[in-house]
Amino acid sequence: MITPQLVSILLVDDDPIFRQGLKTLLSFYNNNGLFKMDVVGEAASVDQALKVASQQHPALILLDLELAQTDGVEALLQLREQSFQGKAIILSAHHEDEAVFRSMQAGARGYVFKEYVAKQLWDAITTVMKDEVYLAPEVATSFFRIFHFYSGHSLQGCKNIRLTDREREVLEWLVQGASNEEIARHLYVTVATVKAHLTAIFEKLGVSSRTQAIVKALKVGLVAS
Repeated sequence: MITPQLVSILLVDDDPIFRQGLKTLLSFYNNNGLFKMDVVGEAASVDQALKVASQQHPALILLDLELAQTDGVEALLQLREQSFQGKAIILSAHHEDEAVFRSMQAGARGYVFKEYVAKQLWDAITTVMKDEVYLAPEVATSFFRIFHFYSGHSLQGCKNIRLTDREREVLEWLVQGASNEEIARHLYVTVATVKAHLTAIFEKLGVSSRTQAIVKALKVGLVAS
């Protein structure tokens, strides 16, 4: 008889009713025999999530994208700064391409739309715990659509884009998923300076958002993925 693998889980959502629903769902999954889900903590904010994660070291975090005061992407970035070794799955009501892309760029290993959570969470958990990435078809469509946004561009376009050394540094940190505050800390400049560089970068790349800048930079070879 195979002993189920124990998976310690932290639930992060500012809706206690939704968290309770997740616990009920995870308890049901324990009958499968493959994994034993153990909820080791709950949090309703990024600060609470960081505290519980540092204390409990969960193997998996089920993370709401939209939290009070900040969002799940910021939580992912801060967890990375704390050298968090577990995995994270975003549970979100947001279908926007940019929301999916930003989440995966920041380190999420899976993205599940909340309306499909009862149908897809088990597959998401088993996939992520096998050290793979989970993207359901409707999520994958959102994620990869943005990569085709610049399908008409080629590497030749890189030759026509002239960034300063500092702009290139800012862009490289941006591609790694860093926030403006993190970029400022790494480069020892102010957040206002970072914003000014980003404005210049957006203009030179011909884009209007951080996600579009990341995609185009990767597409034309300005930075390595």
